[in-house]
Amino acid sequence: MVSTLGYLDGLTATGIILSAVIFGLLSFHSARKLDARLLAVAGVMMIFIGLFWLGPFVDFLSILFTGKNIRPIYVYGWLSYVWVAPAIIVSMYLGSELLVPEKKKIVIAIYAILGIIFEFLIFLDVSGTFTFTLNNPGQDTIDSSFNRTSPTYWIIIFFLISTLIFEGFGFAIKAKQATGEIRKKFTFLSIGFIVFVVCGAIDSILPLGVAIGFSRAVMMSFSLWMYLGLKT
Repeated sequence: MVSTLGYLDGLTATGIILSAVIFGLLSFHSARKLDARLLAVAGVMMIFIGLFWLGPFVDFLSILFTGKNIRPIYVYGWLSYVWVAPAIIVSMYLGSELLVPEKKKIVIAIYAILGIIFEFLIFLDVSGTFTFTLNNPGQDTIDSSFNRTSPTYWIIIFFLISTLIFEGFGFAIKAKQATGEIRKKFTFLSIGFIVFVVCGAIDSILPLGVAIGFSRAVMMSFSLWMYLGLKT
């Protein structure tokens, strides 16, 4: 039987994935009508970022329908973090295209190399990368955190800080410099990326509980902000 914390974890993870997929597909639809390439790119990014919560989502379903957690336990880490490299590459493509298009290739190359290294590490050294916690098997969902001695921990910290500075603050600066509708669009993009970085960091640091439920509820708005920022 799923515990209260298990429901909190599973339902909030479900909400994030659904919101990301819905707004991602809506972005594809709008991009096709408007011939807006960057909106389609943003749709891909939304879906990739939403899938960061695939681990708790699948574990929640596993307990709900089988009474057992995911086995082997390290699959939980793969389900959630295999999407990091594709998400950061697409995110940096979007950010560089809007902020520094002349340096787009350099930015993408740097993050693609780091992303590939990250992917290799989580598959080749999964036990050294993640610390898994499961207090009540068959009731609670699995909780995972990065081992702070692992290079993957520092790579993902770098990714989060880069996203916050380059896209969260970068779009805020662009908004301040612009006026009218363009200013509003850059503001929406800035809010979206800041929400993602702050809520993603909280989710990775804090144990499961009410605080996680609140941060994930806020995280569900990420895709909406991105869509509003790029829909026209």
